[in-house]
Amino acid sequence: MTGMTRTGSGSPLRVALIGYGLAGSVFHAPLIAATEGLALDTVVTSNPERQAQARAEFGDGLRFAASPDELWARADELDLIVIASPNKTHVALATAALKAGLPVVVDKPIAGTAAEARELAALADDRGLLLSVFQNRRWDNDFRTLKQLIADGELGDVWRFESRFERWRPQPKGGWRESGNPEEIGGLLYDLGSHVVDQALVLFGPARSVYAESDVRRPGAEADDDTFIAITHTNGVRSHLYVSATTAQLGPRFRALGSSAGYVKYGLDPQEAALRDGKRPTGADSDGWGVEPESLWGRVGSGESPLTGGGLPIETLPGDYPAYYAAIAAALHGTGENPVSAHEAAAALDVLEAARRSARDGVTVVV
Repeated sequence: MTGMTRTGSGSPLRVALIGYGLAGSVFHAPLIAATEGLALDTVVTSNPERQAQARAEFGDGLRFAASPDELWARADELDLIVIASPNKTHVALATAALKAGLPVVVDKPIAGTAAEARELAALADDRGLLLSVFQNRRWDNDFRTLKQLIADGELGDVWRFESRFERWRPQPKGGWRESGNPEEIGGLLYDLGSHVVDQALVLFGPARSVYAESDVRRPGAEADDDTFIAITHTNGVRSHLYVSATTAQLGPRFRALGSSAGYVKYGLDPQEAALRDGKRPTGADSDGWGVEPESLWGRVGSGESPLTGGGLPIETLPGDYPAYYAAIAAALHGTGENPVSAHEAAAALDVLEAARRSARDGVTVVV
């Protein structure tokens, strides 16, 4: 496949997945397999246990490759490359896939710098190929709900937005995600920060300036595990974003404060936990996928805390991670748009780079 679209064929688009760790096995493989019009064809992993795990779920027809180079040699047998390998490999693999004439989905962050992201975007545009970034939390239940509330004018003009992606993990787990080696692109700023920054930019538009505080709190930790990012958007909205592995008491996931009302929502979208537990958005598990109990609904109101009964409970829209790959399939068939472009990802990386500089130098950075 050498162009943006693949039309005129009723057969599913053949997908090769590079990496079968957490991202590949929990998120990408199940969602690809659940998407009409996509077929998981090949998984790149040399780990026998991971091969057995993938074969057990997706059948004996699933093919394996020991290295990505095997994919480029048979590029004409594939229609999409999905990169779910460690962050430091994203740029090189995406470049190789695009040069092989294949559309690409890259897990976030697409790159370590905005400049690298824009180089990839230019290469994809030059080749007429799809390049998309897996920002799945645009399809979280709480984010979908808040976006709808803002669009409907339920909060008035939003002045301040607080977003927290907090955990309590007092002992480091190790691995490349917590490595202090800059080449690994680890730490929470680029991991969870990629999500909260992307969500803030989708809701409130471009950043004008960035201030950040970033710390390594836990004994033995190498990379940032407690980070705060303040964005002033060009429209005047202020976003305060918290990502942490050291939060002993978790705050609200969202608190959006507007001229008419505020929205406060606790708890995480249930889809990741469901996927980790082996549930799938098709078959027996599809009924009620992404739906949370009424006890977890957020509240909209003014003048009183939701924890003391203030505001009205607002039904949370269902989370919908399957929508991402459905959009990818539509884009490849020429019937829809790229759900998350590399240019959008580059704008988020502008903010992350500014946050890193701000935290290091103790200054506010104009983007």
